[in-house]
Amino acid sequence: MTVSSTGAPVVRIRSTGDVDGEALAYVREKVDAVLGRAGLPVADGDVRIIRSTAHHVRQPWTASAEIRLGGELVVVHAQEASACEMADRLQDRLRARTDRAAHRWDAARRSATPPPWRGGPRG
Repeated sequence: MTVSSTGAPVVRIRSTGDVDGEALAYVREKVDAVLGRAGLPVADGDVRIIRSTAHHVRQPWTASAEIRLGGELVVVHAQEASACEMADRLQDRLRARTDRAAHRWDAARRSATPPPWRGGPRG
């Protein structure tokens, strides 16, 4: 995500190995598509992209994301043979985890009635 004029937290994308700018831009686009949706809490964290230099590795592209979404920590890993496949898999997994975290946050917020000593109804 990009920095807003209000100084909102940022999701940083870092790379290790022979990762070109085009691959980083594609990953940035996919991450922004997931975390830029309306209704999600503010996101802050890191996405790490690693391209293995060993020629014998079948899936040299690896991504790991650790993103704090509101009060939840969302951790996602993806490993694929190409940068585009890895970015697509990262997007799918990140969307599923953020949906789950947002649902858990929303359900927890309205599921329980607070006890009397926390302002709940007095029986």
